[in-house]
Amino acid sequence: MEKRYFQPEAECASREQIRAWQSERLVAQVKRVYENVPYYRNLMIDKGVEPGDIQSADDLYKLPFITKDDLREAYPFGLLGAPLEDCVRIHSTSGTTGKRVVAFYTQSDIDLWDQCCARALVAAGADKSDIVQVAYGYGLFTGGFGLNGGSHKVGCLTIPMSSGNTDRQIEFMCDLGTTILCCTPSYASYLAETITERGLRDKIKLKAGIFGAEAWTEEMRHDIENTLGIKALDIYGLTEITGPGVAYECLAQHGMHINEDHFIAEIINPKTGEVLPYGEKGELVFTCITKQGFPMLRYRTKDICVLNAEPCECGRTFLRMSKPMGRSDDMLIVKGVNVFPSQIETVLLNKGYPANYQIIVSREKHSDILEVNVEMTPEMFSDSLREISSREKELVEALKIMLGIYAKVRLVEPKSIARSEGKAVRIIDKRNLY
Repeated sequence: MEKRYFQPEAECASREQIRAWQSERLVAQVKRVYENVPYYRNLMIDKGVEPGDIQSADDLYKLPFITKDDLREAYPFGLLGAPLEDCVRIHSTSGTTGKRVVAFYTQSDIDLWDQCCARALVAAGADKSDIVQVAYGYGLFTGGFGLNGGSHKVGCLTIPMSSGNTDRQIEFMCDLGTTILCCTPSYASYLAETITERGLRDKIKLKAGIFGAEAWTEEMRHDIENTLGIKALDIYGLTEITGPGVAYECLAQHGMHINEDHFIAEIINPKTGEVLPYGEKGELVFTCITKQGFPMLRYRTKDICVLNAEPCECGRTFLRMSKPMGRSDDMLIVKGVNVFPSQIETVLLNKGYPANYQIIVSREKHSDILEVNVEMTPEMFSDSLREISSREKELVEALKIMLGIYAKVRLVEPKSIARSEGKAVRIIDKRNLY
């Protein structure tokens, strides 16, 4: 495997050097936040912690957590870490689960964010000869701006397509010779399906895709790779921390490298807050040690994953995080059982179904009911009713083995489930209406 880096002095630094950077920057960040962010200073005082108690990264556990509830309570300026006149941009979450979160960026924050995304692109094989098509949304959403800035840092020709307008996406892909595609995995799957249907597979020149903003399975990765003939790589980020580029996958595809010179990662028990050792599954927590405008300390992401400290064959020395296995806040609890959409997706893709499905949870007579609508391929749709019924029963059994509970399965005709040009809407929880 070819080994290429955007900033090798950081990406390949010794573990001792990385830890030294983290300790030095954490101590300075805690002092700055304590002095400039009254909201967080009060959290520290409530926990009996002073800046002097933080002497190195080993003392991180002493600090209080920040949650999305804190961000909403402090909206809009309560967690601002720099003078407003020093901030040059904001980004925001969708606000679909409550009040919007507004994150502030200084020019230094944006420059460092661009560098993190440039590392991700180079890890995917990008150089100045590449053409990068950014099909993430622009505007308040962080996706488009992050990869756009990273592409500029690398020196690639950048196509700022934004999301949607599939006809134009494919037209530019064919006419301009796009080599790297950046979008959500569900939209990449939709683009792959459309390109194949139109017989344009030989007209595209893609070699890699950087897909994030959603949890997705290895099965979905393989399906996209096989359909488009590319390397499909994951990227991780969230508005509260900086956006995409917090962590990125290399061509080895064995987890995402966390940019540890800018972020300290922890895994905790989501119920107790106890810090867990590397290799154990739990909730991911991030601390920003270089961000000025919106410097989150011990932010609980709600993403469930595992941290891996083993060396990577690519030569990068940063810790790696697994693909998020779900989110603790949108995890479904059905009949007392924890259910992640990724579990259902794994079963469907292993059985040869497309990655287009919808999970519906309802309640009748105080009992939860789990239903899964699954699109058939055109070949399956031509089967007899008896064969379709047999397929449904097969999926019911496979899902019961995976989930431990019964799920009703309904196979539906191809393209009958609405496609997404952004984040896919996988779950309809009707219990919230009762």
